[in-house]
Amino acid sequence: MDPKTRNVVALVTIIALVAVSWWLFWPLNTKVTQGLDIKGGVQVILTAKAIGNTALTEDAMSRTEAILTERVNGLGVSEASVQRQGNDSLIVQLPGIKNSEEALKALGSTGRLDFVDLRSIATSENLVYGVKVPAESYDTSAVVVAGSSVKSAGATIDAQNQPAVSVDFDKEGADKWGTYTTQNVGQYIVILLDNVVQSVAQIREPITDGSTQISGSFTAEEAKRLSAVLQAGALPVELTPSSTLIVGPTLGGESLKQGLLAGLLGLGLVALFMLVYYRGFGVLSWLSLSMYLSLLFGVVALLSRLGMYALTLPGIAGLVLTVGLAADSSILIFERFKEEVRMGKTYRTAAKSGTRHAIGTSVDADLVTFVSALVLFLVAIGPVKGFALTLMLGIMCDLTVAILFTRTLVVLLAENVIPKAPWLFGLKGGDTNA
Repeated sequence: MDPKTRNVVALVTIIALVAVSWWLFWPLNTKVTQGLDIKGGVQVILTAKAIGNTALTEDAMSRTEAILTERVNGLGVSEASVQRQGNDSLIVQLPGIKNSEEALKALGSTGRLDFVDLRSIATSENLVYGVKVPAESYDTSAVVVAGSSVKSAGATIDAQNQPAVSVDFDKEGADKWGTYTTQNVGQYIVILLDNVVQSVAQIREPITDGSTQISGSFTAEEAKRLSAVLQAGALPVELTPSSTLIVGPTLGGESLKQGLLAGLLGLGLVALFMLVYYRGFGVLSWLSLSMYLSLLFGVVALLSRLGMYALTLPGIAGLVLTVGLAADSSILIFERFKEEVRMGKTYRTAAKSGTRHAIGTSVDADLVTFVSALVLFLVAIGPVKGFALTLMLGIMCDLTVAILFTRTLVVLLAENVIPKAPWLFGLKGGDTNA
């Protein structure tokens, strides 16, 4: 492929990539997922403690992580995450959650569900929704069906059009439930979750189809939380919140405005410097930065669509930093070109050799930064991973634009435009012959 054809292919490729990027990320506010610190929500660090005299094992922590993930999914929160921190802690992020108190209850609840005959509970308390029953007030033999027999659970509406939770038992649970309800019509069953009364219901008829319904004085959000806990099952450890961060949507929105303002201010200062110092090349750098940002937002939007990225404030910091890296790549190309012109080379020759050497230098420098960002991404947790990922994506987009667009356009301009008006590009000499 001859050089002219190669240059045309490079420009067509980068323009096509930019067009696809705009299709992916526009409108930006709906196509890019926002993280907890921008969207608002809850971040909690849960510390695990072994139940009883047992040791805290890796298997128990893995099961706890899986159960918490299922509970979070059951809450219907998008972009939520559960991550391990150390040997005994987990970080849970719930962006956009409206009822933080209910979410924390769902996460921290051990999830022990007991269906107990009212006659077996020795307490003077009036057993209504929300009352905590002492653990010693009933024996484990009084449990008709345990939570381990729950096959599935979901939020629903009862006959009185009130929030409820439907429960389906496995075969063992269904047999026990069918036998008990057949022999105890007219009696009352107490449904306890972690020894807290969820419902007190009268057995009106035998229930032999392996399903039942828990109804009480709870809200739709509480019904969703209860169903999520039952669906995921009981935790093998006790969880205690050691740190809780609640970010309101107003604070998150204000943080986003400040972050974007900082980014735009940085971009504006870089653009002004490039224009004043590099003149015509400064305008070229504007185009390069525009294409760079288009590619970066396109990749971010694509990863957001795949559920692999959420824009956070550290991510915005990474974005601002990569704007400087992108400008550096343009500066390397311009300066190396001008240096080779001063050495007496023709504009055409200087453009080809100078830009090639500049790209090599950019790759070396960016590779070091990329490896540092990769290490940070692999060992960090929480929002810091977003910073590292944004930095890595920015480096890849920067090199793509430098190779396909900035270098190509400098070579094309050196053919006819620069020789006719070298002063416009900050050049004083140079042989115009090939």
